[in-house]
Amino acid sequence: MSIISTLENIIRSSISALNGSSFWIVISYALAGILHNVLNPEKFQKMLGNKKFSSILKSTISGMLLPICSCGVFPLGVSMYYSGAYLGPTLSFMTATPIINPAAIILSLGLLGKEITIIYLIAGFTVPIITGLLANKFAGDEICYIDGADEFDDDFDILDDEEKDSRSLREKLVEGLKWGFLDLGKSISKYIIPGMLLAGFILTIVPQHFIQEYLGNPSLISLGGIAIIAALMYVCAVGHIPFIAAIVASGASPGVAITFLMAGAATNLPELISMYKMIGKRTTTIYLSTTLIFSFMFGYLANRTLLENFIPVVNFDSSKKTIKIAKSLIINAPDSVRYLCSLIVFFLFVYAIWPKLKKLVISESV
Repeated sequence: MSIISTLENIIRSSISALNGSSFWIVISYALAGILHNVLNPEKFQKMLGNKKFSSILKSTISGMLLPICSCGVFPLGVSMYYSGAYLGPTLSFMTATPIINPAAIILSLGLLGKEITIIYLIAGFTVPIITGLLANKFAGDEICYIDGADEFDDDFDILDDEEKDSRSLREKLVEGLKWGFLDLGKSISKYIIPGMLLAGFILTIVPQHFIQEYLGNPSLISLGGIAIIAALMYVCAVGHIPFIAAIVASGASPGVAITFLMAGAATNLPELISMYKMIGKRTTTIYLSTTLIFSFMFGYLANRTLLENFIPVVNFDSSKKTIKIAKSLIINAPDSVRYLCSLIVFFLFVYAIWPKLKKLVISESV
């Protein structure tokens, strides 16, 4: 394979990954801006700005109901964090949302079977809670605004309560959307695009047949490797369940399904890079290590309990019905909308790096 064709494949894979997530990224920018500027900060901080188990539980259950990918949920998580939510509830929400949702459960039930789905559901509920508890344990006493925070416009934060109350709902919405895209969106997009390029590079360099062969190996080393590979890839839980079902039907162990879905859906390179830059190294370490360790453990548990006499679920009639029901619960954006959203994310990336590019061009011309 020539260098040019390799570069073309990397760019093609990167664009494909971006198109797969950009719709929810843009939606999350908008929702994050509204959340930041419309909700009462004092009430919000009272609800989630603490170490209470109830806050973690609320965040986990809320996340389990939203069909948003890991890249898409990150802007919402950052907005929660900067709006006063403690690290535990924030990470619980960011873990639960991409791992599991009603559509994923229905698809899993029809394509992977009742036994795998039960373990998947238990894992999707317990891992976000464990992540939140660990985050509360190892986070500082107060919320710290790290790295990316100084890039945000402070105009919305310095308004006192009286001035905020005097603004109309329309003004709050406009200012919130402005913050969500031009401040938060700009800061996050700066890391999403390089992350997508890196993900495209890995997907191009690592042969697909190698991944499929590795997925079919039920050993402990294989499960650990699957967790790492899945964490680096961009995986949508709903979109990849049919792929996992096909691998399992071809002979892969049930633990592979759990490990790949959990580690792959909850983490990916663009999200991890953004998290490292925007919230900090400690948060990224807690999030990534907890996801990898427990996806491995639940995969191992699935193999120990289900592998003996395991028969894959291959019922095409029920699968068609399941997919039809699941599709009714999923919001699928048309290709034109996804391409438009990808352009928005890319332009926000250019907007973020433009000052440095401008300085570089000026210095080169002098």
